[in-house]
Amino acid sequence: MTFFASALLGFAQVLIWGGSFFLLSVLAAPIHADTGWSLTGIYGALTLGVLVSAVLSPQASVYIARGHGRRVLVVSAWLVSIGLAMLAAAPNFGVFLLGWVVIGVGMAGGLYDPLFATLGTQLGGQARRAILAVTLIAGFATTITWPILAWLEHQLGWRLTCVVSGAVLAAAIGPLYWRALPPPAKPASAPVSESSPATRPAVRPADLGLEPAVYWLLTVVFSLAAILMTAVSVQIVVLLQGVGHDLTSAIALAALIGPSMVAMRLLNLALGDLDAVRMAVASTAAVAIGLLVISVAPAAAMVGIVAYGLGNGLRALVRGTLPLVMVPASSYALLMGKLARSSLFCQALTPLAGGFVLSQWGPGVTLWVLALLALMNAGLSVLLVQRIRRSRPQ
Repeated sequence: MTFFASALLGFAQVLIWGGSFFLLSVLAAPIHADTGWSLTGIYGALTLGVLVSAVLSPQASVYIARGHGRRVLVVSAWLVSIGLAMLAAAPNFGVFLLGWVVIGVGMAGGLYDPLFATLGTQLGGQARRAILAVTLIAGFATTITWPILAWLEHQLGWRLTCVVSGAVLAAAIGPLYWRALPPPAKPASAPVSESSPATRPAVRPADLGLEPAVYWLLTVVFSLAAILMTAVSVQIVVLLQGVGHDLTSAIALAALIGPSMVAMRLLNLALGDLDAVRMAVASTAAVAIGLLVISVAPAAAMVGIVAYGLGNGLRALVRGTLPLVMVPASSYALLMGKLARSSLFCQALTPLAGGFVLSQWGPGVTLWVLALLALMNAGLSVLLVQRIRRSRPQ
């Protein structure tokens, strides 16, 4: 796959993330001001959408494993467009919630994991560079979409902003995916049947060629990484303020995360094929070091933020490429769907849990909780690497 095709996929991901997961970061306050619905309820609607996505992600992976990845990605974007139209027209909070249910169905087949699964199914081990290019472009999702959404909301109001976002998704996603993704090729080996264990959501780890211990370690490592990413994304400005930084400084420090992530992905692109197993350890270690530095020495938060950003920049790449070295391409989509379910559940519940810890014990304790979780994840990733190498000796 050419870099241009991968860049088109990355741009498609910018659109779908901006129209779903990142939407309320900009529109929640205007929706609250216009409707009077509680902010807790508005953010809870996103939680509902993510939970729906978590429930349905393994089923989306079944269709991807059967060679329908491009179709799943396009239809999912159209579903998000329909959900956005429902938000725009919502006369009450119940319809608003229903719109997020529809968006959640779309997210199940439209975000990173379904795209990675499609690339892995089509390209096998060669998918790594395509996944890297996608994450490089999509890493600018908030940088691109948040200012545009804010400008649209200021000019048109939140309802018409949802209409415009949905219209752009409906018009652009199909051509982008149809141009960038090749049609599914006829498999060189015997095709996977509809009843094959490799295309059932209830498949066991052993059916994928994985030891149960390896599968569960992989699940926990990816889930903890999702918790940390979500918690930092939601709370980092408040946490930095709580340990002594003023608002301007906290925002400036938090803004370093994005460039650090992109810098790490550019470095990976320049260095070529790096070992996904080693990258998994490097990612969790950098995140742990970053959060520890912020917790121990808030005055050195810049160092901690950059270290965290570097590690988080590797996270999406590791998520897409580590399973590629663990299972064959025919099983990759299903494994990604199973892993996505646990991670999405964790992402949905993290803001609630993080808010509780912050309100009960304050920002200092919250930072230490995150740092300890990151240390635990680094240790588990080392254990995972040892188990992978033991089960697949060189």
